[in-house]
Amino acid sequence: MIIVIAGPTGVGKTKMSIELAKLYNGEIINADSTQVYKEMNIGTAKVTDEEKEDIVHHLLDIKDVTEDYTVYDYQKDCRQVIEDILSRGKTPILVGGTGLYIKAALYNYTFEEENNISRDYSEFTNEELYNKLLDIDKDTDIHMNNRKRVIRALNYYNNHNKSISNNKDGNTLLYEDVFFIGLTTDRDLLYKRINDRVDIMINNGLIEEAKYFYDKKINSKAIMTPICYKELFEYFNNNCDLETAIELIKQRSRRYAKRQYTFFNHQLPVKWFDVDFNDFNNTVNEVYNYIKKAD
Repeated sequence: MIIVIAGPTGVGKTKMSIELAKLYNGEIINADSTQVYKEMNIGTAKVTDEEKEDIVHHLLDIKDVTEDYTVYDYQKDCRQVIEDILSRGKTPILVGGTGLYIKAALYNYTFEEENNISRDYSEFTNEELYNKLLDIDKDTDIHMNNRKRVIRALNYYNNHNKSISNNKDGNTLLYEDVFFIGLTTDRDLLYKRINDRVDIMINNGLIEEAKYFYDKKINSKAIMTPICYKELFEYFNNNCDLETAIELIKQRSRRYAKRQYTFFNHQLPVKWFDVDFNDFNNTVNEVYNYIKKAD
């Protein structure tokens, strides 16, 4: 059995993963593209040692922020970890908000190494990039504003001279007994939780963490892709005040949550559960009973 815990940012995935790991003799596999990097702790909401409660975690802090790590790399690494965990009679529990990582690991999704052509598209708007993608793949299901996926699709075409949509086997699940658990809540409550979490991150030292990378002049893909560091870099560069930078982090985090919902709803067979934040054990029990009944 494999359990996947998906959902938007700030909805309680980490806590659910710990509780299910206790119930199912599980080990947790990170499925967040930013948490594979060392030192990026507060900005990525990385699980702390205390929060782990001695549960084994995999694919956290495995790369330096100056290194590249692609979905191709994650697919290989995650499948190896899954096989290792299963071979020891334990339950792999994938948890994270990067839907493409989850799909790449569990489905017959073909990726080839992305280390040949990686063009700089920074001068193009989202609409211009999207039009370039339509020229080579008129049937793409990638949203125009999902800039990261649009660029990945363009680079894929540049490397392989074929559309990423030609990956016809991408919807074939490779494993049996996979439970896709999605955590959700009322949209207004989710947005409030996201805003509150950004404030907590600021209080916990996010500005200092970002300044550490800024002072070292690190502007790698790992640093400039996640929401929070690049916004604070703008503040450090005196291009905006701190209040504006923080509000931009909140706004972009809310928009990211919407994109996460879109991916999970269209790409994965997620069973959604409304989170009871007043008594999280109620949600844990609901998920447990669902898996027990279906297994």
